[in-house]
Amino acid sequence: MKWSQGVRQFHRWVALAFTAAVIVTGIALAQEDPVVWVSYLPLLPLGLLQLTGLYLFGQPLLAKWRSARRTG
Repeated sequence: MKWSQGVRQFHRWVALAFTAAVIVTGIALAQEDPVVWVSYLPLLPLGLLQLTGLYLFGQPLLAKWRSARRTG
């Protein structure tokens, strides 16, 4: 498996974890006596999504820049 394919697969799994964390947080905060620290639960997957998303976003841009640099 290539590096970018592994990052893409990791990004998908983290997206599922983030979605589950948001749902759990919504349910936990809707209770009569909510536990406030649960609201921080989605932050770790969100940070990982940001890092992997920036990497995946930059891949085509870097490839375009590298190919233009080779031909120019």
